[in-house]
Amino acid sequence: MPAYATADARDWAREHLRGCANVIIPSYTADLRALNEAGIRHDVRRCIELGFRGSLLVSEVNVTLDEYARFTEWAADESAGRLQLVFHASFNTLDENVEAARLATAAGADYALLSYPANFYPASEEDVFAYTKAFCDRVDLGVMLFVVPLWNFGRLHPADISPRMLRRMVDELPNVVAIKAEGARNTGGILDVYRQLRDDVIVTTPLEREVIPLMAVCDFQYTGTSNTEYYGTSVPRMFELARAGDMDAAMELYWQIQPARAANAQITQTTGFINRMQWKFQGWLQGMNGGPLRQPTMKVPDRTMAILRRGLEESGLEPETAPNHAFFEGRNPR
Repeated sequence: MPAYATADARDWAREHLRGCANVIIPSYTADLRALNEAGIRHDVRRCIELGFRGSLLVSEVNVTLDEYARFTEWAADESAGRLQLVFHASFNTLDENVEAARLATAAGADYALLSYPANFYPASEEDVFAYTKAFCDRVDLGVMLFVVPLWNFGRLHPADISPRMLRRMVDELPNVVAIKAEGARNTGGILDVYRQLRDDVIVTTPLEREVIPLMAVCDFQYTGTSNTEYYGTSVPRMFELARAGDMDAAMELYWQIQPARAANAQITQTTGFINRMQWKFQGWLQGMNGGPLRQPTMKVPDRTMAILRRGLEESGLEPETAPNHAFFEGRNPR
């Protein structure tokens, strides 16, 4: 169970949601019939070594509910409180997400990132509110709302979820503890939410290209969740430098990793489906487990791998030198 009661979720989050959160994609055995415990535990340790204070346990990779519970249990055991674990509410239906949340809560998840199912096509923002409320009412976790074009809500409001609706969610749903703001994927989508709601809940963005420069004028205490393990220790280091008020040092590192940032942007898909194999390869380049993923998954061709490697090399981030086939085997093959 979480270390807080629902009524105290926001106070807990204000105290504990600090630093940077990345992602852990589950690892599988070579035949893809089971989870790879050694690979999962390896990734938890590596995230801690890189300086992350939290990780999203990714669910949208053809993992069953029971497997996800084991994934969470192993991650919680390995981290031993050193890494906050984010439940990824990205299963097929509301009921399935609620069931998965209950399993993950019992296994050691600390809070939830709320996604919306691919088949959810709301006719109005009222429908979005109804889904969000139904999830929040039925789980015992603090919930981070996720404002992003992925849900196709931009047809309801250009900000993806309107500021008025976000205000209502914060006012009426007490276990909403944070907002992951990527509305319209621009700076306005971040700053408008920050301006209006920062005193009520934690407002953040996972976009390191935005959050680090904005920390010159904004008091962000947390950033996540995204594939920032691709940059090694850089994002946690930049974030802590900026938090300490040393924007010169933070921005020096920011510009150092610009080639890697540009490589990441160059190959990022815009299909509305995140290429988790690409993200897993990016993590492998920085010491994470890698290994095969189940179908359906987007592929990562050699030309993409080459771009990602070169971006790290030009940024001085020393990527993995093993050949590409080693990624598909993983560091802990089973």
